[in-house]
Amino acid sequence: MKERATLWEERVKSAAPTHSLAQLYRGDHWTQARRLCEAAEKAGFKADLWVASAGLGLRPVSASAPSYAATFSTRHADSVALSSEGSAQWWGHLQERTGQATLPELGKTGPVLMVLSEVYARAMETELRALSTDASEALLFGGAEEIAGIRRIPADAGLRRTLGGTLTSLNVRMAASWLERCEGSQLTSSATIDSWRKWAAGESRIEQHDRRPMTDEEVITFIRQQTAFQPGISRTRLLRLLRHKGRACEQSRFANLYIKTLGEP
Repeated sequence: MKERATLWEERVKSAAPTHSLAQLYRGDHWTQARRLCEAAEKAGFKADLWVASAGLGLRPVSASAPSYAATFSTRHADSVALSSEGSAQWWGHLQERTGQATLPELGKTGPVLMVLSEVYARAMETELRALSTDASEALLFGGAEEIAGIRRIPADAGLRRTLGGTLTSLNVRMAASWLERCEGSQLTSSATIDSWRKWAAGESRIEQHDRRPMTDEEVITFIRQQTAFQPGISRTRLLRLLRHKGRACEQSRFANLYIKTLGEP
């Protein structure tokens, strides 16, 4: 694993051209993530946006990097590891060689609000636990499990009806909604926690879908037909269209079939 991480670092450094991470990342998730800073500043915080990247480590969104494809999602074609243990090892090596800070270091500068999927939280578990032992005020949306010392708000698909967007951006939208309830530059005050709980309890609705599963061949045919009819349509919009037609396909499976069909991420 260490040798692979070293080889990856060398390839990233030698690749060109580079772009700021703010320009490199696209999609609903990152559109909403960039808006988090505005929400945080309105709540009285001095906010900086950092990226937890499976290809770069922990970096500020202003940093530069070449276009790349890497993820901790184990069922994805660009996965860097086959298990959560392997992802954790990869993250450790990556942080040693290319990361520009650790979560505990960020915690020393002020409150830390984190938005992490389950697979990314497991890859970063060592840093999360190190952060939890500090006196830092830390709040995690999503994640994999409860960690003493870190306030965690699990993903709640029932809030999507109110917050809108895709499931991939739900945790970010939840974080923005939380910030709207913050006062006095306090991230996890009892007043904010109570306000959030009452609001979430009243708004959460169980999503019910009656979609028909598709074979790989059917999904590939759908992708080919729709991209021919709508050149330039994004993968996210394609999946949304498929589901709107009453068909079912898990997101990571759809992504793999999309790449297999079109040869692009």
